[in-house]
Amino acid sequence: MFKRTVITLFVVILPLTSYGAGEFTIARLKYGGGGDWYNDPSIIPNMLRQLGKRANIKVAKDQVVVELSSKELFSYPFLYMTGHGRISLSDQEAKRLRFYLTHGGFLYADDDYGMDKYFRQEIKKVFPHKDLVELPFSHPIYHCHYDFPHGLPKIHKHNGKPPQGLGIFWEGRLVVFYTYETNISDGWADSEVHKDPPEKREAAFRMGVNIIVYALTH
Repeated sequence: MFKRTVITLFVVILPLTSYGAGEFTIARLKYGGGGDWYNDPSIIPNMLRQLGKRANIKVAKDQVVVELSSKELFSYPFLYMTGHGRISLSDQEAKRLRFYLTHGGFLYADDDYGMDKYFRQEIKKVFPHKDLVELPFSHPIYHCHYDFPHGLPKIHKHNGKPPQGLGIFWEGRLVVFYTYETNISDGWADSEVHKDPPEKREAAFRMGVNIIVYALTH
């Protein structure tokens, strides 16, 4: 469904989007259920700017927002979701997300406080016969641009548990990556939002680059 290209020096040819040929953006998933899918509006524009600088990828200036029912869904190879509360997918939405993911799409879900149990519940509708599995620290997502020998950086405390990077694989390809107990994308927000120290924000941006570069090259 998506045109995927093996890249050198992280120069990417991507499908056409509403921003024009070869311009990458992050599509934020708007979902039902009452959770704040829209929270921290600065995170994606900031991540896109950093991605452009650090990985030599032509990026758009802003995110797009898509629903699973949207005909535009398949224009975007990288889908992002977060939130603090309830997520609800209808049976039809779950089937459509499964189709998107099994035909070249990639979902990055970042656990914001209060999202975890709902995400795990709803992703089971999408892949009822698959479980989220923890990726080993040797997995390429931790080494494809920056090196994270100990896996995910810990950005926010949450429940004080170690961070985990969990995934779902389809025919050998990682199609869902879920970051739990760290909240990587909060580290992309404007500095005054969460008042994270510079080293935390730097780690968050570096991990964000790794996630996106990995998704676009595998």
